[in-house]
Amino acid sequence: MSGFITRAAPPAFGSHDEIGVTRAEGPCQGAVVPEDLFGEDVAARYDESSAEMFDPAVVGPAVDFLADLAGDGAALELGIGTGRIALPLHLRGIPVHGIDLSEAMVAKLREKPDADHIGVTIGDFATTKVGGTFSLAYLVFNTINNLTTQDEQVACFQNAVAHLGPGGRFVIEVGVPALQRLAPGERFHPFTVTATRLGFDEYDVVSQGLISHHFWEVDGRWERLSMPFRYVWPGELDLMARLAGMTLRERWSDWSRTPFTAESAKHVSVWQKTPSDQPPSAVASG
Repeated sequence: MSGFITRAAPPAFGSHDEIGVTRAEGPCQGAVVPEDLFGEDVAARYDESSAEMFDPAVVGPAVDFLADLAGDGAALELGIGTGRIALPLHLRGIPVHGIDLSEAMVAKLREKPDADHIGVTIGDFATTKVGGTFSLAYLVFNTINNLTTQDEQVACFQNAVAHLGPGGRFVIEVGVPALQRLAPGERFHPFTVTATRLGFDEYDVVSQGLISHHFWEVDGRWERLSMPFRYVWPGELDLMARLAGMTLRERWSDWSRTPFTAESAKHVSVWQKTPSDQPPSAVASG
C-alpha cells in the first residue's frame, strides 16, 4: 500500500472522484460521526508547536523500538497525523499505512518528501478498517486520549487486533495520569508557563475527562485552543487489551526501555495478539 488516500465512513466505500482517492458514502442513519479537532489552523502550526517531539533524539529511539517489533512485516499507525513517526519508520524499510480523521493533518504529511510511499485512510482510527495484515499497530504521543469515552478506547483495541496477524503487537505511548500533582480539591495543573505561551490541563476525576488549554501569543495578541481528552490508567489499558484478545508483553518509561516505576510520567506498553486457542494472560516483561 503506497501513495494513496482513502476516506472511510460506515457503511462502505463509495465513489471515486480523483486518482488515488476513495470517498466514502455518508454514515448510515443513527451512526455517530466523530469530531475532527485537528483542522487547518491546528495542522498549519502542528509541527512547529510540537517541535521538541520532532527532535531526532526523540524520534530516533521510537523508530528503533517500532522497527524492531515490526520485523519483516508492515506497520499500521493509528492517528498518523503529519507523519512524525511514519516517515522515518518507512525510511527504515518498514511498509507503513496510516489512519487519521484529519484531512488537514494528512495534507501536511503529503507535503513532505517520501510521503507518496505511505498509504493513508481518512477515518476514525477506533473503527476504520483497512486492507492487509500487519505485524505492528501503534499509537504514539498520547493519541489514545483523543478518544474521549471508554467505549471508543475499547473499540480502538478491538480494531487494532483485527488488523494484526498471528503474534502481532500493539504499542501505545501515553502519559500516566498526573493526579498526584493535584492538590486535594484542585482541578487545574499547569504544564507550560512562559512569557509567550501558557498551557494547563483541567481534570474531571469523575469521568476521567481532561481538557487541555493552550494559550500563545501571535503578533501581539493571544490565541487559544482547548481540546478534550480522556485520561486512562495502565491497568485499564491492560484490561482493554485482554478483552480484545491481547496479552501485555512489555511496559517501559520511554522508548529507550527505561524501567517503568511509580515515578514514571509516561509509559510505552506492548501487547501481543494471543493465539485463538490460548487465553490472554497478564504476564509482562520489563
